[in-house]
Amino acid sequence: MAGAPLRFRKMNGLGNTFAVFDARKEPVVLAPAAIRALGAEGAIGFDQMITLEPSSGGADVFMRIHNKDGGEVDACGNATRCIAWLLMGESGRDSADIETNAGLLRAFDTGVAETVAVDMGEPRFGWREIPLARAFEDTRTIDLTFGPVDAPVLSAPSAVSMGNPHAIFWVDDVNAVDLARIGPILEHHPLFPARANISLAHVTARDAITLRTWERGAGLTRACGTAACAAAVAAMRKGLTDRDVTVTLPGGPLRIAWRADNHVIMTGPIESEFEGTIDPATLAWSVTEKGAA
Repeated sequence: MAGAPLRFRKMNGLGNTFAVFDARKEPVVLAPAAIRALGAEGAIGFDQMITLEPSSGGADVFMRIHNKDGGEVDACGNATRCIAWLLMGESGRDSADIETNAGLLRAFDTGVAETVAVDMGEPRFGWREIPLARAFEDTRTIDLTFGPVDAPVLSAPSAVSMGNPHAIFWVDDVNAVDLARIGPILEHHPLFPARANISLAHVTARDAITLRTWERGAGLTRACGTAACAAAVAAMRKGLTDRDVTVTLPGGPLRIAWRADNHVIMTGPIESEFEGTIDPATLAWSVTEKGAA
């Protein structure tokens, strides 16, 4: 019914926050301006808006993803874990299939409370697949610098697609660079026709990476699942780590494994914070239940 309150659930994966709407029975459509207003600090506050829709491909659900700037994107690893947890809770099964614009993702119950593993599919390394604006024969290192020519602040990133484009700069200290200032500049660099997620990565051991990410359309984030996958496989391609690593983000750790079949498995926690309703006419919102399972 037009004007009826919209129900939502606030969730997060390692502090990467989402407002989740169930549109499997009735469509939920919010204009970009409404998404920006609801995602802002002082409102619900989220990095991504997730809409669950009927799947046309035989999956349990189609997951539509909008960044808090209102733009639609194709992949979000932390949201995939959260949605899988909801679906497995509904069905009582120990797996869930989620259709996205980036492809079909399968998630699994790990046996650890509120912890989910997701098969994120195969990484893509071709310059057209990422995509990049010009040809690079080897995307383990691409020609990109930021700062003075004789003393660049950042240089020689790796480029990877995990359903969305990522550039990973290898540094000795992920906190030594002002990513809040540099991130949006590099996100919109002409080399990235679809913009890019910009990460700073420090390999601390053969099985450990520290990571910070500027997420396109969302900004600095406490965790980005696809960035963790991208950084892990990029480090593995460069011979910096083994094929199973812990990636530690500001929000906490994710385990990333790159299997022999070329699929990337991401394992990490989820949290359901509260449920609420929104008046679609005024965007006024309220909490109806805290910590809902």
